[in-house]
Amino acid sequence: MTKGIPLAPDPEEPLHVAEAVASLGLAYAVITSVTRDDLPDGGAGHFAAVIGAIRAKSPATRVESLIPDFKGDTAALETVLAARPDVLNHNLETTESLYPAIRRPRENYRRSLGVLAAAKARGALTKSGLMIGLGESEADILGTLADMRQAGCDLLTVGQYLQPTASHPAVSKYYTPDEFAALATAARQTGFLEVVSGPLVRSSYEAGRLYETVQHKDQGPCAI
Repeated sequence: MTKGIPLAPDPEEPLHVAEAVASLGLAYAVITSVTRDDLPDGGAGHFAAVIGAIRAKSPATRVESLIPDFKGDTAALETVLAARPDVLNHNLETTESLYPAIRRPRENYRRSLGVLAAAKARGALTKSGLMIGLGESEADILGTLADMRQAGCDLLTVGQYLQPTASHPAVSKYYTPDEFAALATAARQTGFLEVVSGPLVRSSYEAGRLYETVQHKDQGPCAI
C-alpha cells in the first residue's frame, strides 16, 4: 500500500453524508474514518460536523461515532461528544501484549482505555471491539475484558482476526462458533450490557440492535 499526504477534509462531506443517510432512510448510522493524525484536532471537528448534519436532516436517526484515539487529546474527544453521538465507539483491537503485532506502540493500549474512560465519565454510552486469533491466551482475553469494563465500556464486539495481506501477521488460531459464544457469556458476566461475538463480527455488526437492547437498561445518548 502506497502512502501519501492526505487531502484536507471536504467541507461539503457532512452535508453529503447526511443526504445519503436521509435518502437511504437509515434508522442507525455508524460514522468512522481513517486516522487523521495530520490534522490539529485529529479530525474531531469533522466528526462533529457530520453528526450535526445527520441530526439536522434525520432527527430520528441514531448515530454511532467510531473514532481513533486522537493521540489522547481530551479536547478533541470533547468536540465529538458535544455533538451528542448516541454511541461512542473506540476499538482496542487486541490485547496489550499483541499491540506490537498490529504495529502499534504498546502504550497505545492504555491510551485507548483512557479514551473509553474519558467518554464514559462524560456520560457517553461506550463501545469497543476486539479481534482474536493473533496469538492471545484466554487469560489475555479475560484480562482485556476486565480492563475495558474498568474503563466503563458498555458494549462489545468480538470477531475473528483475518490476515489482510502477506505482510501482516498470520492467523494464529481460528476460533469456533462455540468458543465465540462462550466468550460472549464471559463478557456479559464481566458486566458488559450487550455483546456480539462471532467469526465474521466487525465493529458495525448489528450496531443498531446493540443500541436498542440497552435502551431497556436505563442507558441513553451522550449526556453532554
